Amino acid sequence: MKAPAHLGGGVGLALALVLLTGCTGEQSPSLPAGPVVQPGDTPAASPSALLSAVSPPSPANSPPPAAAPAPTASAPVPAPTGAQEPPSPAGSPAALAARVVQAERAIRSDDTDDAALANAGRLQQAAYRELAARPQWRQAVLEAVPADLRSVVVAHTDAIRDLLKLTRPQAKLPAWRIVAPPPPAELLGYYREAEQEFGVGWEYLAAIHLSETRMGRIRGTSPAGARGPMQFMPGTWDAYGRGDIDDPRDAVMAAGRYLRASGAPANMRGALFAYNRSEAYVRAITVHAEQMRADPRTYRGYWHWQVYYRTVDGDRLLPVGYDGAA
Repeated sequence: MKAPAHLGGGVGLALALVLLTGCTGEQSPSLPAGPVVQPGDTPAASPSALLSAVSPPSPANSPPPAAAPAPTASAPVPAPTGAQEPPSPAGSPAALAARVVQAERAIRSDDTDDAALANAGRLQQAAYRELAARPQWRQAVLEAVPADLRSVVVAHTDAIRDLLKLTRPQAKLPAWRIVAPPPPAELLGYYREAEQEFGVGWEYLAAIHLSETRMGRIRGTSPAGARGPMQFMPGTWDAYGRGDIDDPRDAVMAAGRYLRASGAPANMRGALFAYNRSEAYVRAITVHAEQMRADPRTYRGYWHWQVYYRTVDGDRLLPVGYDGAA
């Protein structure tokens, strides 16, 4: 029996900034969990696909749309209104390694206050993005960080590089709104509720939420028509959703319901592939979920990851308050 079609956009808005694709067919929502489609290597596409940080597509089960031609820009992409500057580049492997250690130690400490935690999460994201863009620094950075952090650095960097392969710089900024996400404790409650009801680890739900819309920061519809915090296509929502597609709790519960119908938790890899038909997506979600499983405090850092958008003139940080539709 085939896994139910997710019909999502492919990659989340965050990842599409990279991969959301629509689905042309639907399966009955009453299908029990069973054998899941075997992962292949077909990428999907959504608003998350264009995001250069770790972000994957939302669930889809149809061939990805033809890639759009590379955009050409006749003028620089304007900076988003009210943009805040991301951390400046570290500039050297030694400085970058020091930033990684600073961020990871702060995130994994119970003594870090809220303000320091916010800075650590943003620094963590920026540091791994910089390392992913500078593979020639990788060995030097790994040699400079403590042994207990080396696997963490490798996992994060590989996940970001995987997703960057699926992105293409855009000539225009997206018609999204960037809003403040629900508090981390509130979202964690939704993830745990879905875990209890459907058996899907809360860490996977948090990782999907991070990739799709940066925990709900991105408000917009994917090129394929997926929407909401967990990026569902309307047909998939009709089958697996309950309530409001834009409500964070309802969306998280629908994701748990969909993943369970797709084979989770027994076949988590297959369920994630059903959610977004991209091996890179599956790897990235798994990396973040495993990091949170190894140390739940990692979730606090991820919650502070920001929305970066890849343009022909470089990456743009889209701050809370950005309104591309205005």
